[in-house]
Amino acid sequence: MSSTRSRRRAGLALAATLPLVAGALAMGIPTAQADAPHGRHGLAGSKPVWATAKADRGATADSADVTLRVYLAGRDAQGLAAYAKAVSDPDSASYGAFLSAKQAKARFGATAQQVAQTRQWLESSGLRVTGANDHYLTVTGDVADAERAFGTQLHNYAKGAKTYHAPTGTASVPASLGGAVLTVTGLDNSPRRARHQDTLPPPGAVFKNAGPFSTYYGSNTNKKLPVAYGTRAPYAVKGYTGKQLRAAYGAGSYNGKGVTVAITDAFASPTIVADAKKYAARNGDAAYKRGQLSQVLPGDYRYTSPDECDASGWYGEETLDVEAVHAVAPAADITYVGASSCTDDDLLDALGKIVDHRLADIVSNSWGDLESNETPDIAAAYDQIFQIGAVEGIGFYFSSGDAGDNVANPLGTGAKQVDTPANSPWVTSVGGTSLAVGKGDKYQWETGWGTLKATLAEDGSSWTAFPGAYTSGAGGGTSKLYAQPFYQRGVVPDSLARANGGTVRQRVEPDIAAVADPNTGFLVGQTQAFPDGSLQYSEYRIGGTSLAAPVIAGVQALAQQARHGVPIGFANPLIYDRYGTGAYHDVTDHPLGRGKDLAVVRVDYANGFDAADGTITSLRSLGKDSSLSAVVGYDDVTGVGTPARGYLDTYKPHHR
Repeated sequence: MSSTRSRRRAGLALAATLPLVAGALAMGIPTAQADAPHGRHGLAGSKPVWATAKADRGATADSADVTLRVYLAGRDAQGLAAYAKAVSDPDSASYGAFLSAKQAKARFGATAQQVAQTRQWLESSGLRVTGANDHYLTVTGDVADAERAFGTQLHNYAKGAKTYHAPTGTASVPASLGGAVLTVTGLDNSPRRARHQDTLPPPGAVFKNAGPFSTYYGSNTNKKLPVAYGTRAPYAVKGYTGKQLRAAYGAGSYNGKGVTVAITDAFASPTIVADAKKYAARNGDAAYKRGQLSQVLPGDYRYTSPDECDASGWYGEETLDVEAVHAVAPAADITYVGASSCTDDDLLDALGKIVDHRLADIVSNSWGDLESNETPDIAAAYDQIFQIGAVEGIGFYFSSGDAGDNVANPLGTGAKQVDTPANSPWVTSVGGTSLAVGKGDKYQWETGWGTLKATLAEDGSSWTAFPGAYTSGAGGGTSKLYAQPFYQRGVVPDSLARANGGTVRQRVEPDIAAVADPNTGFLVGQTQAFPDGSLQYSEYRIGGTSLAAPVIAGVQALAQQARHGVPIGFANPLIYDRYGTGAYHDVTDHPLGRGKDLAVVRVDYANGFDAADGTITSLRSLGKDSSLSAVVGYDDVTGVGTPARGYLDTYKPHHR
């Protein structure tokens, strides 16, 4: 298990890469005015790009069932985006003038009249409203009703080996609604096979690391192993703990007291409380106080799509996130908000709970998908949540991905692309590094995370096919959906901002980074299923940007404490404001100098848990991330860099 980033939203279909929605999504502002018949407003992006004439298989049966979500734009969608920017920009007169959840709803939420008019229109079209909350109406009906309501036909389209229905043109809504509708999802059904289930599967199969290990970087080197890059590489660390990570990222005496960090994932580990407490006790972290770790779970504990979503795999994700946040910010409160499944709709519901009730100051999210699977309709729904969070002083942090530029990603299109929702200009995208913490918990260096793997030859004399094949690395690159946000101007090089061609600068991720390489990763403790059928607690090393995101969330909790508890909110303007200063380690792929490559030796059990079937020894080269490179200055592997010893000092009230 090299990474938990693979816990993706099952059921999200592959699509061709999206074109740039010219300028309109530069800071997440929805484009409601697409081409539409007179008297109607178009909903941009509602026709997926894979619904082509060549793939058209004819009209969908009028009697086929549909389930839709009609998202509400609220009183002032443009004003929401503008205010979210103003309260997040340290150069704005409105900086830090956050609203309570109640105030945000009163100022920007949908009015009772908007809801009533939207409901009346939907019902007059023959659709049935089956649910509603502050963000959307859920409706059901047949295809004929949906076509009548949204002014477009639904056809069946071939997509891979399967067929799904989708609009033949841009969906639209009556202009008389006055812009009350933000977007609609569900007009295409590729694919959302959810089934209700009240119980979740037991923990997943055990994974354990084999030794030998280093206790800190470079502490254990086998002189009998072959040379690599002119020297012998040390064994990988057993797994860094909170003490080492806090030292590496300059935690000092801060512990996150008074700050609440929320974590979103799908489902809920049945052993998380016991695992987290045991891990803290075994690894020197502060014990959890009463109420410090809490969970907000779906109503009646109802979950959907456990098989399609690999529900037990998400247990490890939740465990990593909780234990990493607590390791870095041991006094911060942690609220886990679990989604009913790994689909967009359910993850949006989890995020919605956080902003509707202001459950936290900082939100760590170690999940995502490829940008080519995102459409502007669902992007608008996500961005609205992030904007509401911004006006309430809530910051969202998303892992940037574990497959580099995604060209080699088996779920991708074979083209360079970034991950989503980390691509949103309203969130902080967290990239990844390989981290060397030395003796005495001293920070030595970092490279961008990118791994090449070469196995030890049978005779032990060489590394086969050195330096080996690419396995994984931090996600990053240039978005095709979003234009460049204001805070990246003057920092992100044009070679990256315009990497997709054309004259429009676009959003580049990540924004900041932390340790992610599973070969220099974090020690995690989790209850797992052993081959004899027993469930036992065990510990193993893990990584991925699924680690980097909660580490940065923990660091931000420390930063908020340094501000005397004043919320940071959407952090990107502040993060870029510190670019080029001693607040960051400027990470490069060759921290020891040009041409001085680095690697570690890793030993794995062949069967994943014991030596019964032998072990595999491999060399893992560092700083080799697909076509992406960590260089001096901003880069698309580590963003502006990683927090350094001076980072927290810049958040003290006297700093500005």
